[in-house]
Amino acid sequence: MIPQEPPDITCINLTGSLEEHGKNRAPTTPEAALEVTNSFDMEMVRGVQHELHLLQGCCLEAERADIVAFHLAGLRNALSEAPHPHLVVTMEEIRMLGQLLRELAEYSQVHFSRVPVVLDYLEILLPCLSRSLRDITNHYEDRTLTKENRWRKMYHAMTQEAGGLQLPQRFILYNHFLTLLRELLTRSPNFDFNTMESTRIQIMQLREARGIPPPPIRLTPTIRPDALEDDTDLTSNIHWAEKIFSLPLPSRTALKHQQLSKSCGPHLPWNQIRMPSDARVLFMRTRSFNERQISLIVYQSARDRCPYFLIRIYHMGSPWFSLRGAHELCVDRDGSNLQFWRWSPSEGCARLWASLCFMTWEELVLMYCCFVSFKIRNSLTLQVANEDLTLRGEYKLFQARIVDDGFMHSLIVYEDLMTKGIRLHAAIWDGDFRQCPVWTAFVTHQSASTKWIKRISKKRVRLADVQLYVFCQDYRQQNQRRGSAGAFEICFVSEEAYAATKRFKDLLSPSSTDTSMTTDSITQS
Repeated sequence: MIPQEPPDITCINLTGSLEEHGKNRAPTTPEAALEVTNSFDMEMVRGVQHELHLLQGCCLEAERADIVAFHLAGLRNALSEAPHPHLVVTMEEIRMLGQLLRELAEYSQVHFSRVPVVLDYLEILLPCLSRSLRDITNHYEDRTLTKENRWRKMYHAMTQEAGGLQLPQRFILYNHFLTLLRELLTRSPNFDFNTMESTRIQIMQLREARGIPPPPIRLTPTIRPDALEDDTDLTSNIHWAEKIFSLPLPSRTALKHQQLSKSCGPHLPWNQIRMPSDARVLFMRTRSFNERQISLIVYQSARDRCPYFLIRIYHMGSPWFSLRGAHELCVDRDGSNLQFWRWSPSEGCARLWASLCFMTWEELVLMYCCFVSFKIRNSLTLQVANEDLTLRGEYKLFQARIVDDGFMHSLIVYEDLMTKGIRLHAAIWDGDFRQCPVWTAFVTHQSASTKWIKRISKKRVRLADVQLYVFCQDYRQQNQRRGSAGAFEICFVSEEAYAATKRFKDLLSPSSTDTSMTTDSITQS
């Protein structure tokens, strides 16, 4: 479980650069975090401290941004009925600022080899935005003025001190710079070095106007455009899991009775849980759980080629982590939550590791299928429990064998009892990977069209518009696509193939009559 007292970590100096506490402990509350003002030379940062500085500095300022946005919302509610558009925009941009800071911290855990590239830029940005947030705090805490006049003084004074840059535009500038930093950190193809440089100059000018000392001169050279080129070949062969959550959902079926997500640990600080330097990130869910309070990173180790689940939580203002391999976990469903269980050797029983709540049925299904595929195909998995192979709350409407991209698969139609959602599910028919998911597809409103499903022979059915989510590296869905529109063809192989195709079509299009086939087409294979 989480220790009572966290170890030494780093924070940000509110007047200058990123700093280390030395013998002081990390702040244990957001309020205490706002009072940290120690100092440290950036050139002393080495190894893991790069990640710790970035993570804690961003997290502390994100906490500050949340508090400031909350107080500005209270100030807005206390003002007259006038719209106050500048106040509203400032408040929303500060909220976005907190989100971007946390997002950058999340990505730093994954792209930690790139963290040194962004540290110089963070040292330029963080003291400046921190000063802006503290200045706002000082203005709205001025009890000598009415709330209306506090806002007026805040807006005009902070606009004037920035050389005419309006207060909302100041935070738009900060957020733009953070977005560029995220693109730089993640090697985004959208990153533009010239835009970064011009934005950096603007922030340096703002620092100078506010009397913030320039950051210390680095002994190492500043970043060069030619240093931004990719130095890894990991993206040359994209893993199937990297595509799953990047595809748009064809439908979003809300799950009712939402519960809080939770991580039960045990948890450790970041410097005690190290992702291997050659880790390949498969996907990240940083915004999905408890409004960013819990995030999930799934990565593949190059050493054993096995996927690992890394959960991050915040405890007393500091990030804590828990790590488990897919082979070490079991999965179960509880309403809108997927529950992941670990084995406790000391207690001799299974213990809840994490319970993750999903907003939509589709996302829950995709996460479940990913996990089952990870576990079944994992060389470290000793045994797959029967409970792992069944998603609780789903009812099997149909099952038959199909030939799919040259392989023998089972095709199942599931209905979710909670949402009444229907999906197609293909899994390996037999062998060592039996019941391992190959793909799933959600049946959407498109199925209401009489042209959506067509039986073209006694063994074959075509679906006019269906999006597959594939959980197998070797599967090629284009081999099943037909015609210029790319209709997806399903070929049944059971001895009762004719009955199976008719039953399958009637199930998904029960109101239509089977007029799409002639007597000649029925006799074709």
